[in-house]
Amino acid sequence: MRLPIDITRLSFICAGEPEPVVDFESRRPKTDENGQPLYQVALVAMTDGVAEVITVKVPGAPQGLVKGAPVRLSGLTALAWAMRDRNGVAYRVDKLEPATPARQEAKAGS
Repeated sequence: MRLPIDITRLSFICAGEPEPVVDFESRRPKTDENGQPLYQVALVAMTDGVAEVITVKVPGAPQGLVKGAPVRLSGLTALAWAMRDRNGVAYRVDKLEPATPARQEAKAGS
């Protein structure tokens, strides 16, 4: 079961480049239930003076992310997993984008 996470008291910074999620056994790119390719991005999640790096999966290639820049996300969920003697939490977002729009270059002659 996916558990929704309330992010109202959290802020996020991009900590890495988006990378395609690859199936462990077949080494083929993974897709979501709608056929969208999945990407993973490392983020620094911060709240109340505490920070932790998490990796989130997002459908479609996120655009405009810059390492070290704030990001905005929606639909963050957590899913506990266990495989043999390993376990953890997988994070998924519906949407991931820069927190501020990219600066537009000044037009020549302006």
